[in-house]
Amino acid sequence: MQTILVTGAGSGIGRTTARTFLENGWRVALAGRREEPLRETAEGFEDSAVVLPFDVTDPKAVESAFVEIANQFGHLDVLFNNAGVNLPATMIDEIAVDDWLNLASTNITGMFLCARAAFALMRQQDPQGGRIINNGSISSHVPRFGSVPYTMSKHAVTGLTKSLSLDGRKFDIACGQIDIGNALTDMAQKMTEGVPQADGSIAIEPVMDVSHVASSVLHMAKLPLSANVQFMIVMASAMPFIGRG
Repeated sequence: MQTILVTGAGSGIGRTTARTFLENGWRVALAGRREEPLRETAEGFEDSAVVLPFDVTDPKAVESAFVEIANQFGHLDVLFNNAGVNLPATMIDEIAVDDWLNLASTNITGMFLCARAAFALMRQQDPQGGRIINNGSISSHVPRFGSVPYTMSKHAVTGLTKSLSLDGRKFDIACGQIDIGNALTDMAQKMTEGVPQADGSIAIEPVMDVSHVASSVLHMAKLPLSANVQFMIVMASAMPFIGRG
């Protein structure tokens, strides 16, 4: 049975993706800060889901979680490095430094710590190898208005993806990135109400069902390690991405 760790599995993209993998016969480790939402994600799949409440920004907690994954699964095939946060749109000089540090701690340091632990496990396990899928964003290509912290963090994720793709070759560790646009989660609900545009206006944007993200991650994960989706953009077709900025 193939195995995957999904961070941020208590809600949104993480929850839908985790349940998609469970429905397709995978063993899934569910990671997030709060235990109760993770147990809700695991509902009906308790035999193949492992609930691992931990904070991706805490180095010791991450290391302990990956020891538990090794003990529970014996072998980790995939990490979906998904946990992330955002801030309301505003100008850089109006962003509290503490808000930036909190976002960077999750979106950059948390991604780094989980990738680091997964890489170590995949490098040491027998057979060697595995796959890391990072959750980027279309903001890693083109920014939204007033999105300096989030956009910076997602450009960092792209750097992580490229570096791991290079460094992982000799260890049979593949790394790819999924860049998501306007998947309808609680975080994206504001898209249906109106969000700032590049010209300063407020406009409602098209959204897509989050299940399309989950099926895309599943496609990436099911490939043999001899093949890799390096970057995938999956988005609501009519959202203002091409041409924005």
